[in-house]
Amino acid sequence: MAKILIVDDSETQLYSLSKIVQDEGHEAITASGGEDGVQAAIDHLPDLILMDVVMPDLNGFQATRKISKNSATANIPVIFVTTKDQETDRIWGMRQGASAYLTKPIDKKALIGAINDALGG
Repeated sequence: MAKILIVDDSETQLYSLSKIVQDEGHEAITASGGEDGVQAAIDHLPDLILMDVVMPDLNGFQATRKISKNSATANIPVIFVTTKDQETDRIWGMRQGASAYLTKPIDKKALIGAINDALGG
């Protein structure tokens, strides 16, 4: 069982992603924005982070950069889960060090596959 941090400013997305993660036997921790996500990553040291991009305080790209620059959290894999579906967004997301870049509405099988890949299983 892995500890997975879900960062999204939508309560609906937090709920649905948490359900998918928990149905796969993982522990879900949630944060409702980029700043909260960075702090939760430091506080909980999750095995994986599911990161939205479009958030009001600190977007997912910025939050991921902060996480990757902190020595305590630098090795935590990040999967972007976002509505931003342009190829340039995908390329930029992968340049931020993401393990995967998935677009909403989320395909459950693709998400589970990306989670398993990122966790090395």
